[in-house]
Parts: sequence; structure tokens; C-alpha cells
Amino acid sequence: MLSGPDIDDRRTAEDRLSALRAQLAVIEGLPEMAAGGRRDQVLPFASVPGLTGLAEALPWAGLPRPALHEVIAAGPAPADAAATGFCAALLGALALHAAAPVLWIVRDTTLYGPGLAAFGLDPARLVLVRAPRNRDVLWAMEEGLRSPALAAVLGEADDVSLFASRRLQLAAEGTGVTGLLLRRAGSRVPPPSAAVTRWRVQPIAGEALQASDAIVRTCWQVELLRCRGGRPGTWIIDFRTEEDAHGRTTDSVPVPALLRDGSDPPRRAAG
Repeated sequence: MLSGPDIDDRRTAEDRLSALRAQLAVIEGLPEMAAGGRRDQVLPFASVPGLTGLAEALPWAGLPRPALHEVIAAGPAPADAAATGFCAALLGALALHAAAPVLWIVRDTTLYGPGLAAFGLDPARLVLVRAPRNRDVLWAMEEGLRSPALAAVLGEADDVSLFASRRLQLAAEGTGVTGLLLRRAGSRVPPPSAAVTRWRVQPIAGEALQASDAIVRTCWQVELLRCRGGRPGTWIIDFRTEEDAHGRTTDSVPVPALLRDGSDPPRRAAG
């Protein structure tokens, strides 16, 4: 049992850590994210279905809103679906948090509305733009991030220089609109970036993830590669969505479950 002086020492250490985080936030250009800062500038992971366990990795216990974040699809083409679902979960929560629509800029992909809704992104809150060239995506992202009428802007870009990412970060800081860069499978190795966080997402399959006939299970391995002042790690996220008798996904809210936290990759089933 801690005595009085021990409790005081612990509080002093926590105060020093909070002050250090505040200083780092200011240095990194995120003054509103400092400990004790405005809570409306952070999307709590507790409000994102299935992602509650990620809060421990970030110094703000949530996703900084006036910032740029990067999501990388790891592995072959099936990883695209996992990364897209992860982004949809974030965008859906951001749209609800800010009570505003989100902008999604695609290259040559097609989004499936019911699939996005299964992860919490209401298609009615989604504005979709198609940009065939990488530079068009970056231009549309920057313009969208400068519009306070949006909650978030996602762009599917393959080649983003440090300079370009810095422009996006500054645009997000100026309006408080969240930016997401989605790098699909097969993209180039990401160069240094001004993004506040960088995530890598891949699907998980195997016998251990099988469920009943009435449940559709979608599982991801989510890895935090980089975060200013954060703690990189790996998590396994399990989404469960009910189906009706005809095999159609219902409109009910998905039931998420965090399987485990840790830095070791999951063990896949043989075969």
C-alpha cells in the first residue's frame, strides 16, 4: 500500500510527464493536444467501435483531430479491405463527433456503401470524389482540409513527399479538419512524412477466427508504426456483424471486441 510520500512522488512524476507532453505538443505544432487542452480537438478512441484498446498507445488517449494521419495497407490486395475498414471506422466516428460530412477521394477503386456502414460510416455523411492522378488527390485533399464544413478528408495517394505531407498537416491544423492518407496495397515504401501518426493494417484469417453462421467476423492486425510522443505497438481488432437468414448483413451496429494487445504478430492457422 502506498504511503503519503509515495503518492506525492507519483503525482509529481505524473505532473512532470504531463508538462513534458504539453511542451512536446507545442514543439510539434499541436498546442491544442497538450494535456489539459481542449478535449473537442481529440477523437476519443472510446467512441470508435472496436478501437478502444488503441487509446493506451497515444498520449492523448485518442486521435488528434487537427492533424494528418497515415494508414498503410500491409501485404497483398486483401489488405486493402482491412485498411479501408479501419479508415471507415475512424471517419464514421469523426463524422458523428463533429456532426459534419467527410470527404473521401478515390483513385480507381469503388467503395461499397453497406460495407462502410458496417464499420460505422453512414454513406449519407460521405462525399465521394474521384481523382485519377496522384497530384489531383493531393490538391483535392488540401482544398478539403481548408474547409471547416467537413469533419475529415481521406485521400488515396501513392506518392506523398515530405513537403506535400507538411502542407496537408498545416491545412489540417488551420481548420481542425482531420486528414487521412490511405496507402493501398502495392504502394511504394512510404517516405518520411509530417503525419502525426502512421498505422499499418492487415487482415487476419484462420480457424481461430471462425464464428457461427449468424455472425460475420472481420479481424485486423493494427500496428502503430509512428506517433509523436506515442508508444508503437500491435493490436488485433475483431468486428462481429450479425447476418439475417438470407445471408445479408443487418443494419445493426457491429459488435466489436479487442482480442488482445501486444507487440507480437498473431499466429496464423496452418493451411
